[in-house]
Amino acid sequence: MQFVSRRFASSIGKAGQPCVPLSMFNAMRDAQSKALPTLLMACSSAHLNGAAVADQLHKPHTNGCSNRIDFHNKPLIYGRPIMSDLENGNGDGRVNTFRTHHGASTTNGSAAPFSTTIPSRPKYKYARVLLKISGEALQGKQGFGVDPAVLNLVAEEIAQAHNAGLQLAVVVGGGNYFRGATAPKGMDRAQADYVGMLATVMNALLLQGALENMGVETRVQTAIEMREVAEPYIRRRAIRHLDEGRVIIFGAGTGNPFFTTDTAAALRAAEMNADVFMKATKVDGVYDCDPMKHQHARKYEKLSYRQVSMDNLQVMDETAITLCKENNIPVLVFNVMERGNVLRAAAGHNVGTVVDSSEGYKRS
Repeated sequence: MQFVSRRFASSIGKAGQPCVPLSMFNAMRDAQSKALPTLLMACSSAHLNGAAVADQLHKPHTNGCSNRIDFHNKPLIYGRPIMSDLENGNGDGRVNTFRTHHGASTTNGSAAPFSTTIPSRPKYKYARVLLKISGEALQGKQGFGVDPAVLNLVAEEIAQAHNAGLQLAVVVGGGNYFRGATAPKGMDRAQADYVGMLATVMNALLLQGALENMGVETRVQTAIEMREVAEPYIRRRAIRHLDEGRVIIFGAGTGNPFFTTDTAAALRAAEMNADVFMKATKVDGVYDCDPMKHQHARKYEKLSYRQVSMDNLQVMDETAITLCKENNIPVLVFNVMERGNVLRAAAGHNVGTVVDSSEGYKRS
C-alpha cells in the first residue's frame, strides 16, 4: 500500500497528472535561471579529464552542460583550459595564449625553450634531412679539438633549419680527436676504431649543448650503450623524436669497427627515411682535384653514383656511396661555413654538388 501526502493527492487532476500551482512553478523557474550561469562557469573551467580540446570535433563535449560553449571552433589547448581560453573576444575562434607541454604560458605564440610544438612539414624539396658533420670541420683552424666559434656556427645553422620546420638528424665524425684509420703503428685497428667512436660521442654531446643553449630540444643516441650520457640507438624511437620536432644526433658511428662515419651516416639516412644526405664540409662541393692544392681545380655541380666510383672521386667511401645508391638517397656536398646554406640546400638551391642516380655529370 502506497501513502501519498494529502497536499499532493489534492493536486492530482482527473487525468492522473500532477497539477503544480503557478506560484510554485514560477519559483522553480527563477531558481534555475539564477543557478545556470554559475553551472556554466564551473563546467567551462573544469579540467576536462586533462584532455586537449581539438579543432573540429564531431561531437562537442560539454560535460553535461548546455550548448552555449562552442567546442567546434576552439583550437588545441594543453592542460587545464581557463575561461579566457574558451571565451575569448576575437570572434575568430583562436586562442591568444599558447601553453607549452610543461605548463609555461607565453603570449603571441612565442614558445618557451623546449616547447613541444611540432612545426608543420615545410614545402621544401628535402623536408627530412640527414646532416653529416665531419670532425675536421668542427676543429676549425685550431688543428685539434673543437673551435667554439665553428661549433656555434654549425649549431646556428641547424637551429635555423629546425625553426623553419625541417626534420633534422645529425651524424658527427670524430677526426678532430682521433681517427682509427690513422692510428699509431702497432695498435689494433678494431681497438682504434672504438676509440674513434668515443670521439664522435664527445662531439655529439658538445653539439647537443650548443643547440640546447639556443632553445632547440635535442636528443643524442649512440650505437654503443652509455645510458648515463645518451640514449641507446633505437630506430623507432629516433623516428618518433623527429616526428615530435626534436633534433636527433647520432654518435659512435655504426657501433662496429672498420666502418667510417660516412657509412654510418648513409645507414642512418636509409633507416630514418631521409630525403637527402647532406655532407657538410669545409669546401663548397666536389672538385676534380684538391682545390686547396691546385688552382685549376674545377667543381662539379652534379654527379652520378656511378661517376663517383669510376673516377674515384673522394666524396665518401665506397660503402657509403653504395648504400645511398641502393636506397636512392641523393647526396649533397656543400660548405657548412657559409651561413644559410643548410636551409638553401633544403629548398633545392645550388649550394654545392649533388650526387644522385642521374647519369652523366655537370661542371661549373
